[in-house]
Amino acid sequence: MTPYRDRIERARSLLFVPGYRPDRFAKAAATGAGLVIIDLEDATAAQDKDRARDNVARWLAEGNNAVIRINPPGTPWCDADLEAVSRYGAPVMVPKAEDRGVLSELARHTAGRCALIPLIETAVGVERANEVCATAGAVRVAFGNADLASQLGVAHDDHMALTYARSRLVSAAAAAGLCPPVDGVTTSVRDADVLTDDISHARRLGFTGKLCIHPAQVPIVSAGFAPSESEQKWARAVVTAGDSVGVVDGQMVDRPVLERARRILAAASR
Repeated sequence: MTPYRDRIERARSLLFVPGYRPDRFAKAAATGAGLVIIDLEDATAAQDKDRARDNVARWLAEGNNAVIRINPPGTPWCDADLEAVSRYGAPVMVPKAEDRGVLSELARHTAGRCALIPLIETAVGVERANEVCATAGAVRVAFGNADLASQLGVAHDDHMALTYARSRLVSAAAAAGLCPPVDGVTTSVRDADVLTDDISHARRLGFTGKLCIHPAQVPIVSAGFAPSESEQKWARAVVTAGDSVGVVDGQMVDRPVLERARRILAAASR
């Protein structure tokens, strides 16, 4: 799990590709996305589930990398998905993640070979975010804004309506010692302004990556979650000032501020 863990934690852009379209797997990998997620769940119709699973197995058997979004626990396809993926130790994105016991059972089923990325997209999952993040085998959590918004009866692109849920995930991840979570999708695949606004909002709340549904989103997301030049300049000034409490550009600098500056510089070097 160790090589994958590092990639999962560092990824800024995570691109979905349908499991029933093996012709797109290599194209997705060539986009420069931090991670490719082959989707066996929402993007794959019931009649295509078995074929899509076979596509995934062939892709992984050829030595390729991907995160696999399996079908939710309790569905007719989940066990077969997990069995196919666990043979290759690929990371598993678990949809509708809300039960620590279920997640722990998935981890045991793979004998710890597969890193877990719980996708929190239900009200129960949000309220149990601390438990989900603390599950053994969980490396990073992701936010499913579309499904949660549907359940709550709000618009999936309404920043205010989903601020509580997003902030809860960020706090729960930090409390569990996980890296910051991955934000949900922007469905306006051709509107760069909407995507940039969504990235800015997610960054302000503490997210460090985003799920993508179109290759055109990848470079914008990857750049949008990288530290800006002004952030790096500020961070270098803070680090240069030393470990003692002091003032930089008229602002007090103490240990928490210094630690943030170091995180920014570390992120910029990736």
